[in-house]
Amino acid sequence: MNHTALITGASRGLGAEFARLFASKGTNLILVARSEKELNDLKDELENTFNISVRTITKDLTKPENVRAVHDEIKNTGIEVDYLVNNAGFGDFGYFADTEWVRHRQMIDLNISALSNLCHLFVQDWIPRKSGKILNIASTAAFQPGPGMSVYFASKAYVASFSQAIAYEFQKYGITVTALCPGPVRTNFGKAARMQHPNGFLKDMKTPLPGEVVAFGYRAMMKGKTLVIQGGLNKFVANLVRFIPRKWLITLSAKVISW
Repeated sequence: MNHTALITGASRGLGAEFARLFASKGTNLILVARSEKELNDLKDELENTFNISVRTITKDLTKPENVRAVHDEIKNTGIEVDYLVNNAGFGDFGYFADTEWVRHRQMIDLNISALSNLCHLFVQDWIPRKSGKILNIASTAAFQPGPGMSVYFASKAYVASFSQAIAYEFQKYGITVTALCPGPVRTNFGKAARMQHPNGFLKDMKTPLPGEVVAFGYRAMMKGKTLVIQGGLNKFVANLVRFIPRKWLITLSAKVISW
């Protein structure tokens, strides 16, 4: 029997690449995103290429009621989810006071609340059977404050910390939780985050393709690792910031973000 993976934010970027990778492994899919057309296009692509079934759910997970609705819809079909990939999330560039609160609230609702709620809902199903794997997409932003993207950086710090804590709690149930911390990736993130210079200081850097990050995260998830940082330079910087005085770190982070 094929396993089933639920992937949020699956219509493009890392989410779509996760869907392609899981499909290539013979895993059935439940794909969640706001864009019905993009989801259906991806469904057609994957079902025509691989011998799997793909179910799509068009929901905006910034709305808390839709998170429970996704879980209930899956439960009502009788499908058992084996892997949960919490990929949905977004960032936003701009000073905290200059951005409308609704934008901050949506980011918190998606990056933090929806992710946490989905973990809570599905682990209730998994505890009796003592199996299940969660992959939460964090970021190297988790390791320092981010003036100019304060809520986004803080949300990813939450994801990393939360994932490590529940990974410890779930050990006795045979459930693993992995936090994947990529650095910059060649996706639409910068444009969607309304950054003034989406490429910024990265324009001369060799940033990984989404497929590279996804393959790294998939392997870590399957091995049950708790927190992983993709890329040697990213690992170096994430460890280096622990030794930089906090005041300097915040100033440096602000300069990098506003490049």
